[in-house]
Amino acid sequence: MKHQLAVRVGPAKFRIGSAWRAPIAALSALYADYPPVTTVPDFTVRLEPTRPWRRWLRPAVAIGGDYRLPEAAPLPLAQGLLAAEMAMNLQMALGWRRHLLLHAGVVERDGRALVLTGASGSGKSTLAALLARQGWRFLGDEFALLDPATGTLAPFPRPVSLKNESIALFDGGHRWGPLLRGTPKGDIRHLVPDSEALAAMDQPATPALIVFPSFGFTEAVRAVPPSEAFVRLTQASTNYTALGEAGFAALTRLIGEVPAVAVDYPDTATALRLIDMLWSAQ
Repeated sequence: MKHQLAVRVGPAKFRIGSAWRAPIAALSALYADYPPVTTVPDFTVRLEPTRPWRRWLRPAVAIGGDYRLPEAAPLPLAQGLLAAEMAMNLQMALGWRRHLLLHAGVVERDGRALVLTGASGSGKSTLAALLARQGWRFLGDEFALLDPATGTLAPFPRPVSLKNESIALFDGGHRWGPLLRGTPKGDIRHLVPDSEALAAMDQPATPALIVFPSFGFTEAVRAVPPSEAFVRLTQASTNYTALGEAGFAALTRLIGEVPAVAVDYPDTATALRLIDMLWSAQ
């Protein structure tokens, strides 16, 4: 690839190559404070035109790399940053084996981690970013990396992908990526984690509470029994089956040691209040 960038996020190292300069320039600005890659990358990402002539005429970015989904639709060049982020997620989801991956947001306080996991639209990314603004350490909003050997969570503090109305919840004092309009998920803007999160990206945390948030419902809190939590978390994992016995043991340990709670909420203020209440009760 003509234009390239290498970046490390937590334990994972990526090399991103592009046929165009613009996506790499946007990524370089977004990841300017992340540590450099000094060894062989774990994954390669490629942003390529769907046809040779589509590099110049109505440019369309195909998402590729070590792992790819043939059915993935290309994105316009104006959304090249989003294509790169999606491709990095894809490499982790299909290729990472050192940790059990859970689709979740994670924040930490006093060495103990809160895991927020749920379906798309549940608000986990927004809540993780808001909690980070309130003094929690941000470990990630895309993947929770559970170590099968220790039971701890490794940080993976990628820039937070905020969508639509969530963007307005954050003031201009933060570092932002460009506003991407009209994506398949609406308007998206990436929020760069604070310096504390990046400086501590090699420091794991011990899971202490699992919350399954659901946005758009009347306020409600209920304990989630281990059997239900186990099923929900297998559905939230991208590599549970691939890890085999190690994945089963890691998830069984997590469920056995960490309480799980379902939280329904109509707005973010309610969610933050309920999370504070639940955390104080631990």
